[in-house]
Amino acid sequence: MRVTVLGSGTSHGVPAIGCDCAVCTSTDVRDKRTRPSIYIEAPGRSEPTYDPRTATAILVDTSTDLRTQALANDVRRVDAILFTHSHADHVMGLDDVRRYNQMQKRSIPCYADRQTLENLRQMFAYVFNPPKQVGGGLPQLELCEIDGSFSVAAVDIVPVPLWHGQLPVLGFRIGAFAYLTDCNRIPDASWPLLEGTRTLIVDALRQRPHSTHFSVDQAIAVVRRLGAERAYFTHISHDLAHAATNARLPAGMELAYDGLVLEVA
Repeated sequence: MRVTVLGSGTSHGVPAIGCDCAVCTSTDVRDKRTRPSIYIEAPGRSEPTYDPRTATAILVDTSTDLRTQALANDVRRVDAILFTHSHADHVMGLDDVRRYNQMQKRSIPCYADRQTLENLRQMFAYVFNPPKQVGGGLPQLELCEIDGSFSVAAVDIVPVPLWHGQLPVLGFRIGAFAYLTDCNRIPDASWPLLEGTRTLIVDALRQRPHSTHFSVDQAIAVVRRLGAERAYFTHISHDLAHAATNARLPAGMELAYDGLVLEVA
């Protein structure tokens, strides 16, 4: 399976508007962070290895920067979309999905919990309650409620309930890989869903504690509790310089960055 980090930044993105800090003015391309999203290319049950010709292409969240991310990473197909929650930085690129409808000649299923689906219907009323005459085309989407484990084509997906402050959100697990963005607490019932995770992408906003996101130290504690072999921190603010932060992290842990590609068994 191949996982591409499309965006690794916080909701403001990095550089932040009007900021002259060392990270926002850094020349290290890994300090340029668009809004959080990943792209998964996964083989089915009968395909033991990744093959780009037959892999199922899954987009996790339609970030505000989706068009830029798709062009930068040559994302040419989207078979399904998984939504973690409905905050703006995770959904506001939804309209750009219509390009995939045009290329693929079909609608795209979107998977989310009930509240997120309701929010999407309200936020994008022009998509789900369109006028009789429209111009320019509309995204063609099928909304599918998540109420337990499910499959996209032959790819088995386990939703992982998380807390983002007071908001319930979802992480996702596929095989030995898990993606847990925008969270500051993993409920007791969700830890068993993550047992055996070998490669983890997890929220780590900054060094200081935050009311809705893991700090770096909290993310490190999550990785150690799970015993993951590799861990990458995402939803990163401009408080964390890529190279300097990585130099301080324990072995097997590092900051993710836009364009990072992971090969996952």
